[in-house]
Amino acid sequence: MSYNPKNPLIVQSDRTVLLETANEQFEAARDALSIFAELVKSPEHIHTYRVSPLSLWNAAALGYEPEQIKAQLAKYSKYPLPSNLLDDIDEFMSRYGRLKLIGEGDDLFLVSEDDVLLEEISRQKKVMPYLLERVSQRRFRVVKDQRGFIKHALIRVGYPVEDLAGYVEGESLEVGLRDVTVEGKPFGLREYQQEAVGAFWAGGTVRGGSGAIVLPCGAGKTIVALGAMDAVKAHTLILTTNITALRQWRDEIIDKTTLTADQIGEYSGETKVIKPVTITTYQLLTYRRTKESEFIHFDVFNQGNWGLVVYDEVHLLPAPVFRAVANIQSRRRLGLTATLVREDGKEEEVFSLIGPKKYDVPWRVLEKQGFIATAQCSELRVPFMDDDLRMEYALAEQRHKYKIAATNPAKLDVLEDLLEKHDDDQVMIIGQYLDQLDAIAERTRAPLITGRTPQAEREVLYEKFRSGAVPVLVVSKVANFAVDLPDANVAIQVSGTFGSRQEEAQRLGRILRPKEEDNEAFFYSVVTRDTNEQDYANKRQLFLTEQGYRYQIEMIEPDRPDPVEPKRRGGDDGAEKKPTGS
Repeated sequence: MSYNPKNPLIVQSDRTVLLETANEQFEAARDALSIFAELVKSPEHIHTYRVSPLSLWNAAALGYEPEQIKAQLAKYSKYPLPSNLLDDIDEFMSRYGRLKLIGEGDDLFLVSEDDVLLEEISRQKKVMPYLLERVSQRRFRVVKDQRGFIKHALIRVGYPVEDLAGYVEGESLEVGLRDVTVEGKPFGLREYQQEAVGAFWAGGTVRGGSGAIVLPCGAGKTIVALGAMDAVKAHTLILTTNITALRQWRDEIIDKTTLTADQIGEYSGETKVIKPVTITTYQLLTYRRTKESEFIHFDVFNQGNWGLVVYDEVHLLPAPVFRAVANIQSRRRLGLTATLVREDGKEEEVFSLIGPKKYDVPWRVLEKQGFIATAQCSELRVPFMDDDLRMEYALAEQRHKYKIAATNPAKLDVLEDLLEKHDDDQVMIIGQYLDQLDAIAERTRAPLITGRTPQAEREVLYEKFRSGAVPVLVVSKVANFAVDLPDANVAIQVSGTFGSRQEEAQRLGRILRPKEEDNEAFFYSVVTRDTNEQDYANKRQLFLTEQGYRYQIEMIEPDRPDPVEPKRRGGDDGAEKKPTGS
C-alpha cells in the first residue's frame, strides 16, 4: 500500500481517524469513511471519526470485506496504518456471521463452525439463560420464543449473530404498485428505491427480510416500504411517530398501491380497527395507566397474522417497544430512517432486533442527482442584547442556562430579517419552547402548531401551508417527524432539544423534498453566541456534517429601535385570528 503526506487522513492506533477539511480529497474520503466509521466531532479544520465494532458490523452486513475497508483507509491516509487497527478491522468484521441462528422444524439452533467459540459463548452469563442442550459439537438448541433476546445478548458480548432462522409468511395479501397514482401522476420506484427494496427482500430468502434502510428525508422511504409490501404480499403492521404520519401513510398507500381504503385500519387513540394493513403510533403503543402498569396496546403485535412489520423513523423506536420487537423475530421487519444515530445509545438494539443496515445512500449523492433539494445551512450567532439577561445566564444552573440562551429575545429581530429576505418562500419556524413560540406567532401573525393544537386543526393548517394560503407556519417539535410539506423551502430553527443530532437531521429534512422549480432549500439555526446553546449546536450538526453539509457561520449584531408594527404573515385566514393552539 502506498501513502502520501498530501492525503487528508491521519489514522490513529486508538481507532480514531482525523480528516482535514481543506484537502482537495476531503469529500471522497468523507464518503468512504461514512461506510465504516462514525463522526465524533466536526470543528472547522479537522473532523474526527471513530471506527467502532458496530460501525464495522454494519459494513460487514452491507457486504463489505475487511480488505476493502483497509484499502480505503490506505488510499486516503498520510501515513502507514497502525497494525493494531488493521487487526481490529479483521477481528471485528470476522465476528459478524461466525454465529448463526437457524431453524429446523419447530426447533431453533445456535450454530458455529468454530466449536471453541461456541464453547466460550455458552459460558457467557448474558447468553446462558437462552441455551438449552448442546446437541452436537457445533450446535446448541436454544429457547425458540426467546429469539430476539438471545440476539441482543450475543451482540452485548461482542458477537452479533446472523439470523437465518427464517420467517412465518403471515396471511397473504395481494398488493400491487400502480403505474399511475389515484391523483393521476406517473409513478414508479426510482433506481435507488428499487435497490433498497432488493437489499431488504433478498429474493425472499432467509438472508433478507429484516434490517434498516437509511435514506434522507424527502427521498421516499415510504415508497421503499410500499415496494417491500409489494414484494412480501402479506398482512402488514406499520408503526409511525404520530397521528399525522399515520394519516399520511394511509393516503400514500391508497394513492400508490392497489389496496383500497377498506383494507387499511387505523389503530390510534381515536379508533382501533385491525385490517390487512394496520397503522399505529409509537405513542399509543407505549401508553400505560401508571409507570408500573403493563403496556396495554402491545397486543396489537399479536392481533394480526403479520407477514411484515414496518418501523417508520426507527431511530425513534421507544425503548419499551424493543421488548415487543424481541418477541416477534419470526416476522419480517423493515426499519426506515434518515439516521441510525440514537440519542439513548441503543444503536445495538436496532441492529440486533430490527436488523443490520441493509441500504444506505449519502444525502449529498441524492442531492447531486436532483432527488432531494440542494440545501444551504447557516448558523446565525446572536449576542444577548440585555445586560440583565446576560447576568441571569451567568448565575443560572447549567440546565437552565440553555433555556435562557435558546429563548434570547434578540433572536426575534433576526427572525424578522429572515422573513423579509424570504418573503416569497414557504417558511417553517421551528422551536422547542412554547412561550418563545407563542411570542413569535404573536409578533409574526403566523399560525402556530404545538402539542396543544387539536389534530383536526393541525391537518387544516398543514393543508393551507401546502397550498400556499399560509406562507409561514410556526411549529413546535410535533412537526419534526414525518410531516409531508413538499413545498416548504425555508426552515428557521430558533431553539432545539439540546444537542440532538437526529432532531437536526429531521428538521432539515422537512425542507428537502424536491421542488418543481428552484430545487433549493435554506436551513437557518439561530443560536446565542458564547453560550452552551452554541456548544450544543455544534453537536447537533454532527450528523449533517457527516452527510456533507457545511454550516456557514454568521455573526449577527441586532441593533434596532423599538419593534415596528408586525407584518401580516399568516395568509388570508391568519391575519385576524389568534395564533392556533394558544
